[in-house]
Amino acid sequence: MAEGGGEQVTDGKQDEPYFHKERMKYTPEEDSRLERQHFWKVIDAFRYYRVHVQERVKRAERQFRSLPQHHQLLLPEVLPNLERINCCVDHNQEVLQAIVLNCVNMFENMEYGEEDDLRKVRPSSTFDMDKLKSTIKQFVRDWSEVGKAERDSCYQPLIQEIERLFPSNLYDVSKVSVLVPGAGLGRLAWEIAKLGYACQGNEWSFFMLFSSNFILNRCETVNSLTLYPWIHQFSNNKRSADQTRPITFPDVNPQSLPSSSDFSMVAGDFQEIYTETDSWDCVVTCFFIDTAHNVIDYVETIWNILKPGGVWINLGPLLYHFENMANELSIELSYEDIRAAIMKYGFQLEVERESVQTTYTENDRSMLRYVYDCVFFVARKPAGLYSNGLQNAGVENEQPDSSPQRENGLT
Repeated sequence: MAEGGGEQVTDGKQDEPYFHKERMKYTPEEDSRLERQHFWKVIDAFRYYRVHVQERVKRAERQFRSLPQHHQLLLPEVLPNLERINCCVDHNQEVLQAIVLNCVNMFENMEYGEEDDLRKVRPSSTFDMDKLKSTIKQFVRDWSEVGKAERDSCYQPLIQEIERLFPSNLYDVSKVSVLVPGAGLGRLAWEIAKLGYACQGNEWSFFMLFSSNFILNRCETVNSLTLYPWIHQFSNNKRSADQTRPITFPDVNPQSLPSSSDFSMVAGDFQEIYTETDSWDCVVTCFFIDTAHNVIDYVETIWNILKPGGVWINLGPLLYHFENMANELSIELSYEDIRAAIMKYGFQLEVERESVQTTYTENDRSMLRYVYDCVFFVARKPAGLYSNGLQNAGVENEQPDSSPQRENGLT
């Protein structure tokens, strides 16, 4: 789901919310160079969008015009539909331009160059353009009415578990600290903060950071903006109009949190930023743990940062992000292996559901739709335990399996 850490997106108190950027642990010169290079690479992708997608549309038009004339006459709506797609591309580009406007000022302790650089459009790789198109679909998932069913299937089980474990009649929820790594465009973290919990989202990707900053800090009017997220899909369309149908966002006012809310977003690598031990009451991971090079690193980090008695709530599949990527470490473990490691590390599994079906940025009118059969669990770091046997003795922790509530699906 780039880098550095700090805060904050919005807490209802600041006149000018900002992200704080923590520097990576390289030499200062190399760190600064790499940061600037990556920053502008992502900016380039946002600005190159129109050229990239319109090239695809032109290819479709060329191929259509290569057909025999009598075939073309049988398909009178193809060229008008391509023209509509071009208009949608222009509109999407306007929104993307607004997203990256003033992004050089997002992070208080990093300098990325002059604003004039934004006037230059530089080509981007197919890889980066695919990331951008995926980011556009995140607006559907997180901040549109169309994405509500998907949010309910993914986010509600997590939120309900937080409310069960930390009920407002027994806790001052404003003092219950909840961390959401891999927060994307921030809706899950925002919903948790809306319930009164002290919630912080963490995100690594500049694509997501630019977009979440735009949503959380610069959008106020409900459904005031429009995107066309499906125009990049040329296959599996039942109707031509499905490809150009719009979505509006945001479906709620992101700045409507009470002024007393404790909500922030931190930019950077989860493992590098969160090093303070015994500091969080709850860590919530949604479609996140498979973003690791080595998922056991995430298990270790979550163990370390949870307070004794704190809980880790997880929902998601295991679609490992670095699998088959050249020059990238990727350890692909089964859930069985991960579960065993979690138990050996010292966690106690309290709830476990091995079949929670959900989608991810789904096009609900597509003829091809993916369903993830996710794992959901609640794992607790035992109260009174500040480290485990693995850390203290260098041997396997002999903590017994705690017989979690096991279910085959959501109830």
